[in-house]
Amino acid sequence: MDTIAKTVSRQQDASPDSIAWIRLSSIFLPLKTPISDAKVLTGRQKPLTEVAFLFAEIETTEGHSGIGFSYSKRAGGPGQYAHACEIANVLIGEDPNDIAKLWIKLSWAGASVGRSGLAVQAIAAFDIALWDLKAKRAGLPLAKLLGAHRDSVRCYNTSGGFLSSPIEEVLDNVEQSIGADIGGIKIKVGQPDMAIDAQRVAAVHERIGGRAAMMVDANQQWDRPAAMRFGRMMEPYMLTWIEEPLDAYDVEGHAMLAAQLDTPIATGEMLASALEHVALINNNAVDFIQPDAPRVGGITQFLKICAFAEAKKLQLAPHFAMEIHLHLAAAYELEPWVEHFDWLDPLFNEHLEIENGRMIVPTRPGLGITLSEQAHRWTRAQAEFGKRP
Repeated sequence: MDTIAKTVSRQQDASPDSIAWIRLSSIFLPLKTPISDAKVLTGRQKPLTEVAFLFAEIETTEGHSGIGFSYSKRAGGPGQYAHACEIANVLIGEDPNDIAKLWIKLSWAGASVGRSGLAVQAIAAFDIALWDLKAKRAGLPLAKLLGAHRDSVRCYNTSGGFLSSPIEEVLDNVEQSIGADIGGIKIKVGQPDMAIDAQRVAAVHERIGGRAAMMVDANQQWDRPAAMRFGRMMEPYMLTWIEEPLDAYDVEGHAMLAAQLDTPIATGEMLASALEHVALINNNAVDFIQPDAPRVGGITQFLKICAFAEAKKLQLAPHFAMEIHLHLAAAYELEPWVEHFDWLDPLFNEHLEIENGRMIVPTRPGLGITLSEQAHRWTRAQAEFGKRP
């Protein structure tokens, strides 16, 4: 058989798979207690009582499947779901291997609402599901499919250090986190009275006693002079980072802090596109970049951010959604951190393991998650597209 005939034969044998069916679910996760950070104490937002999730489940003509999700806090969840329903049909019949191509197709399907914010957050659920599908088809954990540098990632806890918790409760949570083998403790700061923040930091630092790393998070609370003043107050504590000291879009201000403070600056979680992160990176405005895959449009966009960050030798500490970010952090060149939140545990049948301050990358194919019965009970809306194979 000549070369041309062999090529044609291989093409015929490799009949391409195609997306046959999609199910979108709007799921609302209630929190046990209302959560407050600096934005609540200063009247910008109300306490957080629930998290809205957009789940996408995809199946192909050859029987492969994937699951992905996006989320929103306080507002936007119904909007994400509505936009996803508007654009889902463009994926039916497409080859699931062409993930980057399909991201562009989805973005053009909703081009009039832009390529950041809610629009790309809706795309994220599809994109993450396609990566999950691809890794499952290969029989690999997503981290291995991407090219893992490690089998576990340093993890730190945030959920025990909110400003809505009195200091006694925060200190108890410190002990619980260290007892659970978590490697770092992050607490919220940014109260109207900076002296109270300083007292809470001192108390937590003393309680940790060198047993874990420590970070603080101001949730965009300060102006530039206040952030500089607080940053200088924190120097003796040798914090791993100060997070979101300024408005998320104040690139120049973050660059000033990063240049003048010894304590590293971390930010990026609130940015809603890859290009917004590139602005931080190119302007030397951050030491720890904190992208959130569901917020920037999924894994395809997250990987673009990582390429820029690696070139600058920046540290990586993805925000929230540890079920996704554990895999992405494991595939980052420099030693990263991943944020531990147990809020999402009821949504999944599987749970992540922690040993010696590190979160273990699961060996299950793909993301290694399946929706629980409880998640189905919390579902408020659902839509299907195509025909299930």
